[in-house]
Order: sequence, then C-alpha cells, then structure tokens
Amino acid sequence: MSQNAILAEGGDVAGAIAQQTLARREAQYASEVRRLLDAALAVMRTCGTAASPRVADIVAAAGLSNDAFYRHFASKEALVAAILEDGSVRLSSYLDHQMAKASDPADKVRCFVEGVMSQAADDDVAATTRAVLWNGGTLSVHLGSSRSSPAASLAPLLREPFAQLGSPNPDADATLAAHAAVGMLSDLLSQHIRPTRADIDDVAEFCLAAVTSRPRRASTTKTLKATRRTRDERSRTS
Repeated sequence: MSQNAILAEGGDVAGAIAQQTLARREAQYASEVRRLLDAALAVMRTCGTAASPRVADIVAAAGLSNDAFYRHFASKEALVAAILEDGSVRLSSYLDHQMAKASDPADKVRCFVEGVMSQAADDDVAATTRAVLWNGGTLSVHLGSSRSSPAASLAPLLREPFAQLGSPNPDADATLAAHAAVGMLSDLLSQHIRPTRADIDDVAEFCLAAVTSRPRRASTTKTLKATRRTRDERSRTS
C-alpha cells in the first residue's frame, strides 16, 4: 500500500531516481570539462608559442585522470577546438554587452572593433590569446576545414548594425568586417604590439566605409526584370 501511495504521488519512482542520478553525473562531467578547459588554457599560456602542451600536463594541472580527459575529448586537438569555441563564446558575449551600450549602429560597429582589438591591449590577455591561436593553427590538419573561424563566429554581431546602415548584403559585409578586425588582431598579436587608438579607429572606419560609401547593389530579381524590359523594348522598335 505504501509503495502504491509513493507511485501515485510521485509517478515513476525509478525514473525519478534515475533522473536525479543523471543530473548529478551531468554536473560532475560539466565540472570536469571546465577544469580541463581552464587547466589547458593555463598550460598553453605557460608554453606560449614555443611548445604545444601535453595531455599529461593538462591532466595534472586539472587534478584529473587520463580516463577523465578521454571521457570528454577524443584527442588534444579536440580539446584545443573546444577552447577556441569557448573563447569565441566568451568574446562574443563581451562584444554583445559592449555594443548594447551604443544606440547608433555606427557606434556599435566601433564598439565591436574596439572589443576585438582589446584582446591585444593587455599583456596577459594577449599572451593567452596568442598561445590559443598558435595551438589552434594546427587544427585544420587534424579536424578538417569544417571548424568555424573566430571571425565567422563573431560576424553575426555586425549583421544588424550593417543592415541599419543600409548595407545591401549585411551578412557578407559583416563577415568581411569581422575578418578585417580579427586579422588585424592576429597581426598585432604575432608582432607583440599593443593597438593604438589610431589603429582601432582605422579598422573601424574602414569597416564603416565599406558599407556606407558604396552604392546599393540591385537585387538579382530587379536586374533580370530590367534586362528583360530592355530586351522587349528593343524587339518592338526593331
């Protein structure tokens, strides 16, 4: 009778207990992954661009076992890819927060560029970013070319302000502008140079000029209709 009462009040007791167990395990695994990501980032920063960190060093820094590492990552390259993705998500969140402070679309673009370039302004941040990008440079060999670049993952933040500025193709323009900003950042990092105010302004104004100074492109549909109309008029007069 007591068992029936429990089932009546709580439904499937076995399923509920299993869900609790899974929840605890999920929290444990999430903690392990975060410890591995943080440890790998610290080891990368220490190694810099002189050497690639070993799995043994990362596991030791995280205070975990090899079994824990390979439970979540098939290889060290998979871990580096996760670090790059995690960094892109963090940077994207930071840029989104900074851009939200501006109401003018042009100012949003400037906030985006300044936020990207700020990754080379602080020595500690620059050293970490430099090491991660250096380690990530070998990923295409191991994981193929399907991995999104940092610029591609940040480009969606620029789509709306570019559309508001009258871009005829905000998706393409956002991608080009993001590549320009991230490309300049990579150059500064590789040369161990901090960006100046002039550097930031130059990149921002370049991105804005590419959108605001060129004429609108006619859509394919409008172009085809105009071509047909011209051809029909010529046929009637001939």
